[in-house]
Amino acid sequence: MSFGQQNIRLLISYDGTDFSGWQRQRHDRTIQGEIERCLTLMTREEIHLHGAGRTDAGVHAEGMVAHFATGSPLSCHTFLRGLNGMLPGAIRILDAVQVSPDFHARFSAIGKRYQYIIYTGSILPPHLRLYSVHVTAKLDLSTINNCLPLLEGTHDFSSFENSGSRDKSNCSGRGAVRTIHQAKLIQQTPDMLIFQFIGDGFLRNMVRNLVGTLLDVGRKKLTVEEFSTILQAKDRTRAGATAPAHGLFLKEVLYGDLIFS
Repeated sequence: MSFGQQNIRLLISYDGTDFSGWQRQRHDRTIQGEIERCLTLMTREEIHLHGAGRTDAGVHAEGMVAHFATGSPLSCHTFLRGLNGMLPGAIRILDAVQVSPDFHARFSAIGKRYQYIIYTGSILPPHLRLYSVHVTAKLDLSTINNCLPLLEGTHDFSSFENSGSRDKSNCSGRGAVRTIHQAKLIQQTPDMLIFQFIGDGFLRNMVRNLVGTLLDVGRKKLTVEEFSTILQAKDRTRAGATAPAHGLFLKEVLYGDLIFS
């Protein structure tokens, strides 16, 4: 960052239904692309927005974090009001603050919190159809709960990693090893289940693959022992199907101390 530039951090909420994910694409509408377009108009600079991560098409966020550098003298309040006046209603900037030059939305983060919402009632309320996945099969929640502690801690999650998650030819780094601090099932109402995962990082589709496999456990297609074997196998073909995108929410990007709830 050159002298006189501001480093601005944005807290972003979005409905991912009508977008091709977070990452900028040449021809498709994306969250990053929409915000960059508005920032470029406001600053008359070519703005590059750096997100804390990527969400796939159809995935929602309540707490995505991104930052950008600008030489514009516009205040954070002006960015907040201006962006929300220009962006489509499916994207909202919740906060805009100036941060130190060394802050990076991705590399400064220590973790993320995701939730996946399941509706189990016989009839899915229309207002939930884009924000939860309808599962009518009776689920054995006690067996699912017995699997969740197996995920906590540091493991190689190759069994739950979709292709394209990372450059597998790169032998440096941590590969598919991630640390899950919390894997939890919350029964919010008799018909509403929420899977919550807090971890230091997640592979591509990892949460959705975990949920798909845990639902197989709940349907009694897999035992706890078989779930454990899948985790240890490091083989994606052994795990369940990828759960649909629209049930997944990025709730929070974590900086500083971890707080579990």
